[in-house]
Amino acid sequence: MGDYNNNTTNTGVFYENSTEYQHYMKIEFIMHVTTCVIVSIGLPLTLLTICALCFLVRKDHVAPIYVINLLITDLLQLCCLIVFESGSENFYFFAIVFNIYYCLLVTSVCFMVCIALERYLVIAHPLWYRFRRTTKISVAVCAVVWVVPPVFCFTMLPLVGETVVQLTLSSFLIVPFPLFIFFLVGTLRALSASVSVPSEEKRRIVGILVLVLLIYTLLFLPTIILFMIQGAVSYNLYILGSMFIRLSPLADLSLYVFIRKDISSKFLAAVCCCKMESNANDEPAVNIDDI
Repeated sequence: MGDYNNNTTNTGVFYENSTEYQHYMKIEFIMHVTTCVIVSIGLPLTLLTICALCFLVRKDHVAPIYVINLLITDLLQLCCLIVFESGSENFYFFAIVFNIYYCLLVTSVCFMVCIALERYLVIAHPLWYRFRRTTKISVAVCAVVWVVPPVFCFTMLPLVGETVVQLTLSSFLIVPFPLFIFFLVGTLRALSASVSVPSEEKRRIVGILVLVLLIYTLLFLPTIILFMIQGAVSYNLYILGSMFIRLSPLADLSLYVFIRKDISSKFLAAVCCCKMESNANDEPAVNIDDI
């Protein structure tokens, strides 16, 4: 703090030739460039992916519905990032967009939980899930997920301080971490005892669960922990966590690889360095969720 006091004015503003000011401006420039790259790549790819997934939504095939809603939250997040980088001087407009951005982050995590839960149920409880997986139920779940975070944010935010809001959101967002682990472990146990599910289908389902867990662990979890221990970390760590969060829309696009069976088969074959066995002519494959 000594260097800060020696290089600032009485009003607490950095001198333009101070080391802290130059460091701050360098970080701001890196963030601006990185965000522009993320938005430039993310906006067109997200729109194309949403359009492609809409053609996959058929009767009683609900997995793409949650992914589509997740990508819609990503699309809105990218729009908020455009506002952040536009340099708007309207404080109230900026504050509203900032609150919306936080709501979208919570909503995206909720849809990630829905995706992992749906993949878990289709393997661990196939009979129960078979009679309850309908498009209407999925749409109702999506509607609840879209409504609850904004109601919570815009009713709690005016009543409590920013610190309380961050701690509350952090506590809420830490809950999905054990859920993702439970869904993955439960699915692996159910698949190990299953003989009717083809190996290709097993890898595809596990791939979605592993990918969701990785996205949450690498991009969301660090920022959530930083919010929970606020005051004990540096400004650079907060910026790094913010950039991880901004990368999540690009990471979510990779879910499309595992939703599309034709693409996931080629991808998994390349990862495993082996050719996928085709039993179309020999033994008919039993598809749990033929998307």
